[in-house]
Amino acid sequence: MTAGGGTTTGICAGRVVAVTGAGRGLGRAHALAFAAEGARVVVNDLGAGPDGAGSSAAPAHEVAAEIRARGGEAVVHDGDIATAQGAASLVAAALETFGRLDTLVNNAGFLRDRMLVNLDEDDWNAVLRVHLTGHFLPLRHAAAHWRAETRAGRAADARIVNTTSGAGLLGSVGQGNYAAAKAGIVGLTLVAAAELARYGVRVNAVAPAARTRMTESVFAETMAAPGAGAFDTMAPDNVSPLVVWLGSAASAGVTGRVFEAEGGRVTVMEGWRPGPTADRGARWTPAEVGEAAVKLLAAAEPPGRVYGARAQAT
Repeated sequence: MTAGGGTTTGICAGRVVAVTGAGRGLGRAHALAFAAEGARVVVNDLGAGPDGAGSSAAPAHEVAAEIRARGGEAVVHDGDIATAQGAASLVAAALETFGRLDTLVNNAGFLRDRMLVNLDEDDWNAVLRVHLTGHFLPLRHAAAHWRAETRAGRAADARIVNTTSGAGLLGSVGQGNYAAAKAGIVGLTLVAAAELARYGVRVNAVAPAARTRMTESVFAETMAAPGAGAFDTMAPDNVSPLVVWLGSAASAGVTGRVFEAEGGRVTVMEGWRPGPTADRGARWTPAEVGEAAVKLLAAAEPPGRVYGARAQAT
């Protein structure tokens, strides 16, 4: 049996994995990859449009059917994971159907791109809700389950894989709401990794670069499929092997990390660290601290380049 161009190893045999936003794109690729590696999968998708409008259970059912057709096990969850009820029922679906939950992959999201001067409050709130709240609530309910298991003497070997973005790490023009949400997910990942380690939970984040409904129009040239026979660097399936490994017991000891995945490349991202420093041992005047800051900036590494996702207002 093969998946994504490689032979499967059963690295997730016996594990139960919940994937949010699994009806299309990256989430679909992750769900299929986990199933190929022996996991039983809870396929969550609200079936909304690229901007979050509407809903349909069809995408989730199609992915679950595809998993079953390949000999795997899957159950559909079409609830809204950005609500407490929907997030709780996601965990319940895993427990009631398969009797356990081992891995949570937070992936659901959509875009409402605008330049900041045109970005209204509704579009700001909607994007932060699906990405950031949509990560927090499933994480919170899964963590509560694993804490209860640990306190009952049943040690967890659990994993959470969050989905951030280069937009959250470097910024992206025209995506202030999305970039803010994805940056928040990094902060949430670091806190969760520290707080949940005592319960046997490892928490990491992946910043994928892949062709999905959210990227194929924003980065049309970059995301275009290659000619026949060429390696498709932007295929969502390229990201899934890392997500599957992070969601498996094989990633023991790896927590609080952020990875970037694109094509055949995997990068460990290194975030904010102390750089050049000046300490005069007393209070600065504005002029003095400005002079010192200029010298420090000259000695510092330049910041990463902000993505130019949208050069014009939309």
